[in-house]
Amino acid sequence: MASVPAVLTSEWTKIRSVSSTTWTLISAFAVTVVMGAALSALLNATFDDLSEAEQATFDPTFVSFSGTILGQLAMVVFGVLVVGTEYSSGMIRTSLAAVPQRATFLFSKIAVAGVLALVVGLLTSFVSFFLSQAMLGDRGTDIGAENVLRAVVGGGLYMGLIAIFSMGVAAMLRSSMLSLGILMPFFFLVSQILAAVPGAKDVARYFPDQAGSKIMQVVPDAMNTDPAPYGPWGGLGIMVLWVLAAVLGGFLVLKKRDA
Repeated sequence: MASVPAVLTSEWTKIRSVSSTTWTLISAFAVTVVMGAALSALLNATFDDLSEAEQATFDPTFVSFSGTILGQLAMVVFGVLVVGTEYSSGMIRTSLAAVPQRATFLFSKIAVAGVLALVVGLLTSFVSFFLSQAMLGDRGTDIGAENVLRAVVGGGLYMGLIAIFSMGVAAMLRSSMLSLGILMPFFFLVSQILAAVPGAKDVARYFPDQAGSKIMQVVPDAMNTDPAPYGPWGGLGIMVLWVLAAVLGGFLVLKKRDA
């Protein structure tokens, strides 16, 4: 029987030895930070062109995380590759032969990759915030202002949870291509489009990305967005439920199906 510390060490070695997973985390950091800073500079330069409602609900903290919409896609790729590569390479049979306890195998993998994603997410969130505030100049805020630290930490948690959610989905689907084929359009197109469609947006606001992103807002209804029936922590709680459901589904599939 493999011990948990040994399995954790093995999973850490796997992640470090696959260059694609490393590059996806670097991409998540770079895309989020650069896009957030660029949009902050643009909004600072065109602030007078915003509508009165947008100016009244201008949220410099939330603007810092404008790049998250693309950065989260890199986190999706990271999460999917961590699990999906086991199936695409055929390593899953070797891994389960070495670690027959399937719960230990899957949860150790998700724990190691999840912690790594959370650390990168927090680093990304703090760097995005400080760089974007510099771009916003006098319209920016500081980390000591009310609820700002919560939003910045929440931005990091959001990116980490997106990665863990993707790991659960990949464990259920057992295919990197199929997982990416569903998750990428969902987060980049479907969720964004439905959130803007009257009638459908009442359902879309409970999607993991729509609910979870609420934690990054300091000003209620930031940038004149529609009010949500939950607060920042309520939205993050909804996202956590999605993540738990995905991980549980992945475990049940791994437990009941042959490798």
